[in-house]
Formats: sequence, C-alpha cells, structure tokens
Amino acid sequence: MAAVPLRPCRAAGRLLPLLCGGARSKGASLRAGALGRLTQRRYKKDVLPSPEGPVPSVSITEIRQYLRAQGIPFHDGYSCLHTPSLFTDGQQDQPPATSAPYTLFIDKMTGSFLCTATLAEGTWQDFQANVELRHRGVPTTGAEEAEKDARRACEDARCIWDRALPLWELLDEDETNETKAMFGISLVTDATLKRFGVRYLRTAKSLVFPWFSPRDATLKGLKLLRVEKKGDAIAYVEETLPRFDSYRNLFGLPLIGRRDTELVLTGWELDALALHQATGVASLALPRGATCLPPALLPYLEQFKRITLWLGEDLRSWEAAKLFARKLSLKRCSLVRPGNLQPRPLEALNQGLNLTKILRTALPASHKSIVSFRQLREEVFGELVNTEQVAGVKWARFPELNKLLKGHRRGELTIFTGPTGSGKTTFISEYALDLCMQGVCTLWGSFEISNIRLAKIMLTQFALQRLEDQLELYDEWADRFEDLPLYFMTFHGQQNIKTVIDTMQHAVYMYDITHVVVDNLQFMMGHEHLSADRLAAQDYIVGAFRKFATDNTCHITLVIHPRKEDDEKELQTASIFGSAKASQEADNVLILQDRKLVTGPGKRYLQVSKNRFDGDVGVFPLEFSKASLTFSSSGKSKVKLKKMKEEKALLAKKAPEGCLGDSKKP
Repeated sequence: MAAVPLRPCRAAGRLLPLLCGGARSKGASLRAGALGRLTQRRYKKDVLPSPEGPVPSVSITEIRQYLRAQGIPFHDGYSCLHTPSLFTDGQQDQPPATSAPYTLFIDKMTGSFLCTATLAEGTWQDFQANVELRHRGVPTTGAEEAEKDARRACEDARCIWDRALPLWELLDEDETNETKAMFGISLVTDATLKRFGVRYLRTAKSLVFPWFSPRDATLKGLKLLRVEKKGDAIAYVEETLPRFDSYRNLFGLPLIGRRDTELVLTGWELDALALHQATGVASLALPRGATCLPPALLPYLEQFKRITLWLGEDLRSWEAAKLFARKLSLKRCSLVRPGNLQPRPLEALNQGLNLTKILRTALPASHKSIVSFRQLREEVFGELVNTEQVAGVKWARFPELNKLLKGHRRGELTIFTGPTGSGKTTFISEYALDLCMQGVCTLWGSFEISNIRLAKIMLTQFALQRLEDQLELYDEWADRFEDLPLYFMTFHGQQNIKTVIDTMQHAVYMYDITHVVVDNLQFMMGHEHLSADRLAAQDYIVGAFRKFATDNTCHITLVIHPRKEDDEKELQTASIFGSAKASQEADNVLILQDRKLVTGPGKRYLQVSKNRFDGDVGVFPLEFSKASLTFSSSGKSKVKLKKMKEEKALLAKKAPEGCLGDSKKP
C-alpha cells in the first residue's frame, strides 16, 4: 500500500477524557507553551511596545554594540551569538564572567534569546530588561513557581504516557508484529524503539513519541501518530500535546552528545529511527516536518559543524530543505535530493537501500554565483520527473483553477483584480484558505477590512456554515481553525512599504511563510500622493513585492483595484489600475468578472488572463453560497482553455489546406 503522510498537528486534548477517565486537568492547555520560562518575564511590561505598535527591530550590529557596552562576552555562532547566561547562579550586579559556560543564545535575526541551562527565553527587549535588573542587583527568582506551572502543564501528557506501553512489552509477539507492520516499521528493531523511548497506546491505536526537557529530562509533551486507511493508501495522522504552536520537540535530542559535530535532520520521527538504526549517525526529527523550522530550536543546533537535511521524498520537502538551510547557515548544510533511488529514510530502510551511501551523495546547500549545466543537471531532471509536483499545490475547492494554473507555486507573483463589490476579498480569502488547509503557511495583510472581520469570513468558509445560530459549535470549529498555519499582519490603512516588507521578512524567518496575501495595494498606499506620484509609487511597490517573492521563494497574491470603466464592459489585463508594470511583473493575472443582468443578479466568472508557467488561460463560472460565503465552480460547464501553442498549430495546419483549395479554383 502507498503511504501518504499527513501532518495536521492537532492538539491531543480531545483524547484526554477517554484516556484519563475524567475531566481535563485545569490549566494544562494554557500553560503548555510556558514550560521552563522563568517569572522574570513579568518585568517586560515596561519594555515592550504597546500591542498596537510593531515590535522594535534590532540589527546584529546593534546587538554586538550593546553586549560590548555592557561588558558581556560573546562569540559568533552559525545562527546565534553565544554568551554566558544571566540566569544561572552568580553575582547579580556583575556581568557574566568570561570563564562561565556560554549557555545563552541570541538569535542574530530577531534578538530573541534562549538559555539552554535554565530554559529562560524572551525577546531582545526582555534581555535588555534583565541586564538592567542585574546591574541593580535584583535577583531573577521565581524558578520554583515556574517549575510548579510546568508540572501542572504536564499532567495531561503524563496521563497518556503512563497508559502507553513499550511495543516489545505487548501481550504477545503477534500483536507486536501486526502493530509494527501497520506503521511500516517491521525492520525497526526493539533496541532502536527502546533507545528513543517510543511507546504504543492501545486505546487510540497510536505510537507515542515523548518530548523530554533538555534541562532535566522531565516529560514536557507528546506526539501521537495513528494510521488511517483510505482505499489502497494509508495516511498518517498526528496529534500533539501541547498544541502544535507550542510543541517544539526535536525528537531524539536527549541522545545527542556534547561531542557530536555532525547531524541529520529529518521531517518525521519514524525517519529518525530508521536513519539512526541504519547509519548510527546523530539524527533528529523536526516537530512540524517540512512545514516549519521554529527559530526557537536553532540554539540546540549550534554545536554541529555539518547538518544534512533529509526531510522527505517529494518536491515540497526539497523546497523546505533549501529554505531551512538559510536559517541554519548555508555553509554547513547539505541536502539529500528526493528521488526514486533516494526516498525518505524509512522507505529506504524498507527497500534495503544503503542509507550511508545516500548521505554521502548529499548536495552542498551553498553554491557560487555562476554555475554550469553540470550543476543544474539534476535539478532539471528532477523537474522533468516530477511534473505534477513542480506545478505546485493543487486547490481542493477550485479544480477548474488547477486545469488552468496547474497549481500554486512558490516564488511567483499573482495579481488579482475585480469590480468594486464583486466579492474580491471573499473569494481571495477562500482561495488562500484552501491552500492553507493543505499545509501552505499563509500570512494575510488586510489593509482594507479588520482582521476580526476577515477571520470571521474565513472561519465561516472553513466550517461551510454560519455559526451565529449554532454557537455551541463555535469552540469545536475555532479549535480546528486555530491549528491552521495562518497568520495576520496587524496593519490597517496606509503603511510604509519598508515596514510591510520587514514584517513579511520576519514572518518568513519565524513561521516559514510561503504564501503572502496583500489586500489591497491602493489602501496600503493611501491617498495623499498626486496621480503621477501614485503611479510611480505603485510601480515601486510592485517591484518590491516581485523581488521579495523571488528572493524568499514565497508566493505573493496582490489585490489591486481596477480602473474606473464602463460597468457593462468586461475587465481586461489593461484594466488594472496604474501602469503596465503590475501585469508585466506578475506571473499570473486573475480577474473576477461580475456580469450584471437587468432581470436579476449577475453571474460571476474567474478569468485567468496571464499564466507564465505554461501559457494556459481561460475563464470558468463561479457559484456563490451566501450561507457559507464560499465560491464553487459549476460542475456542468467546461473550462474554456486558450492554449496558444495549440491555436498556432491549428492555424498552421489550416493554412496549407486553404492555399490548396484556392489553387483549384478556375
């Protein structure tokens, strides 16, 4: 059977009443993300900006200057600056000694810090506040209270963990073999499972992967993995405790020694098991696979001089590996290219392939500015072999759009326009939600309507029903909606393009955003410029978004209002407000056509007027459901494709026939 890994990463809280035999322990979900944090974070109220304002950015130069001015020793790492901790025992009014262990890591991009000795963490402003408190001799106490909160937060995880059994301790050998076969780990030995602490929960038919604190080896959380059969294929469904946004477990971290300098990062716990068993190399599994590499995990990877990323077997995991390598420092990273002879580690083990040999073929992540075809040869071959994956993520709700655009691809710029009141925001929210539900990390910049209103629209589209009359269902749908990799910018109205780009850059680094929606360009620009200045400003902004999409391998969907034209005429590519630069820079141009009828409501169509990927353009009808605020294409109508190559071939074929017929006339 074919295996199709799925990673919804939902909270495991819904299993607790069944597993623990009672109500869920109070405070578990609220405190799950605060494990190990010291209570000195209460001082940050006077430091952080107001919630309405953006978090002040800090450069690596400013961080270095501040550390030198405060007499704090440091040295450069790959992704972080290393300093002695402020939170370990020592004189409170003195800077840390040079001889002290360098256990505090400051992120070079954001200034956020993490102390691996005490698990204290916070923003750059928190760090500065604690330095000031240290100079005043104020002790950073409160660890006992933090430990108490952590213990309360772990009660649910401990309840599940205690009920789970090691696979090799099941009642009989047949049950053990059947369970292993169900998860495709028949070749994974009991010794490997025991080394990584993997257990099995009978009541949920799930493997249980523990998250142990790197500080004191206490249980911080769990990931449950179960199998669902879908025809001939099987799907793996994951649930985490705490919720996925607070679940930051580098599975296998307690087994890493201080002298280990080489590491293989995988996208799945079962891959880490197979890889370690077959090669003996240090291997870790990322908590959210190829979806995201949280910057909070980077300090734990600083000790390694070489990191090989082997995240999966499809093109999406390959793109994620290249993105993660930027965070980890390109010069120390190598990438395993997916392919038939290089599947994911577990599949390679099951096929009897030599995993050590595959690791040796890993490609360096960094390369020179000029390359030859020899270096591009495998890239080109990979695109020829994986044409469907190269086309991008397919829409589930808009199959006709797949026939035209073929998919949603990273690094592209899509321009979307439509008449005022035609439902542009409503459509584009469902368009983005469709992709987000398939794991595309999405950032929304709504400059025209509030985030609350936008979230309400998207929640209604997600639930496919209005929740006003069914408020008892709100929490259930809100919990599911909250699990989506969806984020919102807090801007509204006119904004400086540099501020917006900086925020997008921060989101790409922190949350591995691959799709940004900007709605819309005119509201972001404001109305204070003269018409000539506005055209120049719009061209500059479009160029900035185009460059951002290319540099960050991120798809940007930009909504632009059309020019004021006759309502009876259909919009064209030239109808987009501004100069021709927007349509020239765009890879795709989508137009929401609203054909108004005298006798009743009009009909809406989606027109693809530009498609740089393969040239297919066309139009298909949309049907709007007011109850769920969703658009769905009509199943009865066929997409009108305009394939330029086919039309040219047809004309070329008819031309000789016409000439021949003319020659026969008297």
